[in-house]
Amino acid sequence: MNRPTILVTGREGQVGWELSRTLAPLGHVVALSRREVDLTNARQVRDALRTFKPALIVNPAAYTAVDKAESDLVTARAVNAIAPAVMAEEACTLGATLIHYSTDYVFDGIKAAPYLETDATNPLNAYGQTKLEGEQALTASGAHHLCLRTSWVYGARGGNFMRTIMRLAQEREELKIVADQIGAPTWSRLVAEATAQIVAQRWAQDRDGLADVSGIYHLTAAGETSWFGYASAILDGLHLLPGWENKRLATLLPIPSNEYPVPAKRSPYSVMSNQKLQETFHLTLPDWHFSLQQVLAGLVVN
Repeated sequence: MNRPTILVTGREGQVGWELSRTLAPLGHVVALSRREVDLTNARQVRDALRTFKPALIVNPAAYTAVDKAESDLVTARAVNAIAPAVMAEEACTLGATLIHYSTDYVFDGIKAAPYLETDATNPLNAYGQTKLEGEQALTASGAHHLCLRTSWVYGARGGNFMRTIMRLAQEREELKIVADQIGAPTWSRLVAEATAQIVAQRWAQDRDGLADVSGIYHLTAAGETSWFGYASAILDGLHLLPGWENKRLATLLPIPSNEYPVPAKRSPYSVMSNQKLQETFHLTLPDWHFSLQQVLAGLVVN
């Protein structure tokens, strides 16, 4: 029996690398890196899809340099908005389904309770704006799709907050960490595993299985914390690892956002509710503490 082709972008990214593994039992995975398809080049994106003719397109690739996007809007928009629009167009032509990932940065953070998919968007920076444009293009395309918003993604690979804190905590005596921005740290593997479960439930047995549930869903770890709380949990977890018990690590100091100026404005509160995901796909994601413990326990410590 011929296995359906699943095309995954961003093979070397945090989520893309995990998706290449979690989706492998469900089809023939073609995972492409930036070297194989440049998402700033719409023609390359279109040509790749027409060459491989996937039944499922999964697009975790994104321009995620939040501060750099303020001065590099053309590139950010090409990757985060134009490329997903092209994928949606080609998905319609191929009769394929598209799974795309977005971000909590589409919200402005003025809400005092977890954001719902129906809440108004109002991005505060260029990154969030371009990701919102990608969402809007996908919604308008008519393609069968899922747009999965996630937040504060980290993992054992790639550049992310957890790995940065691990490095800096060994290099410096103290670290000043923002304590007035609240979100939900989400493990890249959790995102990939939840995606694979959705695909197995709804698409693997019926190629049109996602048609009646197309739309935007929030997919994050449960719970919430500040960047300071997150950093504190990382260092607490490290002290439990073999070889780290007696290591001297930096002292963490909580600071307000205005003491850590950056080019891109951040939301003070970007927690998102997973209720729609739970009700539609019967998935309950674990608390962020649990996932962080798993990641740290899996690290190979030299």
